[in-house]
Amino acid sequence: MYRSHTCGDLRVAHNNQEVTLSGWVQGIRDKGFMIYVDLRDRYGITQLYFDAESTPKDIMEKAQKLGREFVIQIKGNVVERASKNPNIPTGDIEVVVTELTVLNNAKVPPFTIEDKTDGGEDIRMKYRYLDIRRNPVKNNLIFRSKVAIEVRKFLSDDGFIEVETPYLIKSTPEGARDFVVPSRMNEGQFYALPQSPQTFKQLLMVGGMDKYFQIVKCFRDEDLRADRQPEFTQIDCEMAFVEQEDILNVFENLTKHLLKEVKGIEIENFPRMTYDDAMRKYGNDKPDIRFGMEFGELNKVAQHKEFGVFNDAELVVGIAVPGASSYTRKELDALVNWVKRPQVGAKGMVYAKYNEDGTFKSTVDKFYDQDDLANWAKATGAKPGDLICVLSGDANKTRTQLSALRMELAERLNLRNPEEFAPLWVIDFPLLELDEETGHYHAMHHPFTSPKPGQLELLDSDPGAVKANAYDLVLNGNEIGGGSIRIHDKDMQATMFKHLGFTPEEAKAQFGFLMDAFQYGAPPHGGLAFGLDRLVAILGGQETIRDFIAFPKNNSGRDVMIDAPAYIDDDQLIELSLKLNIKE
Repeated sequence: MYRSHTCGDLRVAHNNQEVTLSGWVQGIRDKGFMIYVDLRDRYGITQLYFDAESTPKDIMEKAQKLGREFVIQIKGNVVERASKNPNIPTGDIEVVVTELTVLNNAKVPPFTIEDKTDGGEDIRMKYRYLDIRRNPVKNNLIFRSKVAIEVRKFLSDDGFIEVETPYLIKSTPEGARDFVVPSRMNEGQFYALPQSPQTFKQLLMVGGMDKYFQIVKCFRDEDLRADRQPEFTQIDCEMAFVEQEDILNVFENLTKHLLKEVKGIEIENFPRMTYDDAMRKYGNDKPDIRFGMEFGELNKVAQHKEFGVFNDAELVVGIAVPGASSYTRKELDALVNWVKRPQVGAKGMVYAKYNEDGTFKSTVDKFYDQDDLANWAKATGAKPGDLICVLSGDANKTRTQLSALRMELAERLNLRNPEEFAPLWVIDFPLLELDEETGHYHAMHHPFTSPKPGQLELLDSDPGAVKANAYDLVLNGNEIGGGSIRIHDKDMQATMFKHLGFTPEEAKAQFGFLMDAFQYGAPPHGGLAFGLDRLVAILGGQETIRDFIAFPKNNSGRDVMIDAPAYIDDDQLIELSLKLNIKE
């Protein structure tokens, strides 16, 4: 028996008991005549005590040779500590060691295995198996497991059936780039790794499964960000004989369940906002509604003077920044420079201070009087003490720029409390999105999304105006889930493919299996997929998903621990009928 208890178990109630513990050496304090060793496992830390007077000589000598991260087993007696440590649950006791076995020596690790480590991100990713020993990463992975268990519990109790779908599928032209897998048995042909189990879960609805879910790996060969990995995990769900309202209710309840069970928070209010309103009020389709700073459109109150910058703009829009009228000139100049960064792209920013005495001071006092600026305050909801920030230009670009500024100011003002949760449904998305470079429309979600009832006819006359029967669940300014009511009629699906530029032959080649299935009685159906990585990170008070994944890739899509991706042998390439590696 390697252990009778874990390193997090022991309390004063275990006093005088003989115990066996195993774990890693966290730290050693050698006082010469006595040695203290902190022994760590997943469950906690227990202090071990060796005394030159009472500990056998051979055990004392072994203890003196211990190093950090040695794997050891001990036997000993639990005693109450004279000097207690209130910072750890086992801090009232220690174990007086009578037997010591070194199970494995260890090299000195390249960084300290402490909550606040001296290791940078690159070195910790290279030695991820060591990083996992640290409490922050370990606790994140335990937290992720708890969320996944609660998801399965809720959905199973609600009648959902977990079904696994294939990982080796067919490449399709929609969405991001596929990861492809060459087939040795079928020369010159390739599988693709799924970006989503989309078509399979629809086929499960045709198969009568009624309620399906799966916690599933998905893959996209695309540029990466802090919240994006080439492989990611979805909570993938589909339901038959449902309308949008049915789906929203189920997944509102799932989100409430997770917040209550995992965070101890009860939230009842899940407001709904149309895509158009989200873009008009916040400049993006996943607004953070934990704080204000809604957009105020100023065209009517700013384009009547001789200020050409505003007069020539498609949109003049501003926000009221709470309590920021006290900003110094230096701080304001820095803010102007921030919006002019290439990442934001604004040409400049006009601002007006709404002083506590009710007067205004702006960068455009030459053109606008106090009454004009009072109208700006009214449009943006500004109060005395606030700062009004105004951008102008092309409508879409300006909204995007102001949205970035709004989020930056919220960070600076500490308005994004990670322990406050504000969910939001965004509904009525456009069905199609215009590619400005090609002039062609593509599906904003995917080609199986149904238009809102009664809008199919607009596809011929005004395709950009068609609304999708689609919805996203937003939490704290992050999209955590999205889905739609699907097309279940073969003719409607064919019409959709036509408007996306597919010839009938191309649609048949790519999606003929789905079209054929629809001929055998496809029920009305729809679903939703949560991004598990992002959901867990946000529930854990963060927005970067990497520390909630056991073995993540870096920003270049590489696993620096195992050094992947990597070249393969020429013999393997020959078997796969691929070109040989070109060596310099």
